[in-house]
Amino acid sequence: MVFIGDQWILVSIVSVLAAALIVVEGRKGGKALSHHEITRLVNSGDAVIVDVRESKEFNAGHIVDAINIPHVKLADRASELEKHRAKTLIVVDKMGQHAGASGKALKDKGFIVTRMQGGMSEWQNQNLPVVKG
Repeated sequence: MVFIGDQWILVSIVSVLAAALIVVEGRKGGKALSHHEITRLVNSGDAVIVDVRESKEFNAGHIVDAINIPHVKLADRASELEKHRAKTLIVVDKMGQHAGASGKALKDKGFIVTRMQGGMSEWQNQNLPVVKG
């Protein structure tokens, strides 16, 4: 505590830089959208959902018409998304832990990418429909 009191300028600068880093890294994976915005985009036919969870989690419950490509296999299987290049890809994971990195990987391949805010946990907490199997 003495250090913080004595070096408040240094601590403030480090805090601002850390916050800026978090914001910049978060945006690299695409803008985070709410479940309302995602529902609108998908229903209008302007977006496709890419679920990057493992197959077991995906089969336990996923959004209708979502494409499952696990995060660890995304680099190898990104070509499967070529037919959707004109649409926005919405990256979904369990809680947001892989969506940023997956979104960045897809952006680097030239896709238009956004992320679902809160992941499937938030989707299910809102009692929105899921498909099993």
